[in-house]
Amino acid sequence: MRNLRLIINREYSARVRNKTFIVMTFLSPIIFVVMVLLIAYLSMLNSTDQKIIGIFDETGIFTNEFKDGEQVQYIYFNNSNLENARQKVLDNEYFGLIHIAKIGDGPNSSTEVGFLGNDTPGFGTIESIEKTISDKLTRQQLINKGIDVSEIDAARAKVNVEIQNFSGERSSKMSNYIKMFFGGAAGYLLMMFIIIYGNMVMRSVIEEKTNRIIEIIVSSVKPFQLLLGKILGTSLAGITQFTVWVILGTVLLWSVSSFLGIDPLAAQTPSTEMINEMARPELNQLVVDILKLPYASLLVFFLIYFIGGYFLYSAIYAAIGAAVDSETDTQQFMFPIIIPLILGIYVGFFSVVENPHGTVSTIFSMIPLTSPIVMLMRIPFGVPWYEISISIIILIATNFAILWLSAKIYRVGILMYGKKPSYKELYKWLKY
Repeated sequence: MRNLRLIINREYSARVRNKTFIVMTFLSPIIFVVMVLLIAYLSMLNSTDQKIIGIFDETGIFTNEFKDGEQVQYIYFNNSNLENARQKVLDNEYFGLIHIAKIGDGPNSSTEVGFLGNDTPGFGTIESIEKTISDKLTRQQLINKGIDVSEIDAARAKVNVEIQNFSGERSSKMSNYIKMFFGGAAGYLLMMFIIIYGNMVMRSVIEEKTNRIIEIIVSSVKPFQLLLGKILGTSLAGITQFTVWVILGTVLLWSVSSFLGIDPLAAQTPSTEMINEMARPELNQLVVDILKLPYASLLVFFLIYFIGGYFLYSAIYAAIGAAVDSETDTQQFMFPIIIPLILGIYVGFFSVVENPHGTVSTIFSMIPLTSPIVMLMRIPFGVPWYEISISIIILIATNFAILWLSAKIYRVGILMYGKKPSYKELYKWLKY
């Protein structure tokens, strides 16, 4: 036990005193804050940039149909011809010109719509133009057929589906996406931590093996203790760095944004039109759903799966580091490690949000290589306690098994030099 504590202290001290570690610990939050503020600033500029679009209507039925918005202003060129309207748009550097052409005369006439501009308009702009023209033409055709449009408008029913469970608790239509956001953020954060600090464990093993320091260390320490100490020491250094990132990043973000007058949430703030389209009760229910999330459970299970997933993959990274002589030789072993992590993210985002309790989501939340990510994404949706218990038990058991197997590879690999191992060779080491 004393040797294990010494190894943990040595690994932790070696990591936190490293110049690169110190520089990145304090430089990364600054880079992150600059990126967030830059995105927010550009979003603010984009939201205040109003497009001016000209309208040349040959039919004469769309006058005053296009309403100005926060980001779009419409100008009519009815007392002109197409060529003059086009030239005015070019001279004034407007965003574009909507040309509504009339084809044919009488009851068999039709309308053709085109958009002229140097840049392709966004999806929302095109959709708004199409909806405005489609609604007006529909009403015009009903009037031409002698149908009273006012009666149709009066008879139009508006349906708002209220979602609630059998116990009477209501939820908003965006409830699933809110839960997916929190679960997805936890799963993605875990994946990034595994990749960053798992590689740190692997590089540490390769460095000691290359410098031949390992030959002195193993003379007085068991390989399993050395492996476990490296994982624990590096993980503590990673947690220290991550804590500094969160604290320093938060302080910098809000202090610099307040000083510059930039809203960090500008890129995520919905437009006025979007808020108006969403009913006030729905907005209130959305806030209630956010407050009802099981934050305590999310935090507890995040720590459990965070530790379990990190230990599992760190043991694999350490075994790979012991098996090779340089970081270049690790490429053949990295792909099988990355696949489960990527698979967990894809299953989470494409399966959990649609059916969090489906077969695919349930199975992948039990497989130990993907369960830390997928189960974290499922928990906000409400997972039965027995499923979480089974998943954690399988993860813990797999951790012990992987640690034992990695220690066997570690014991042989740290003293092997000048030979590039294959999967067949690693299998032989497991038998020693």
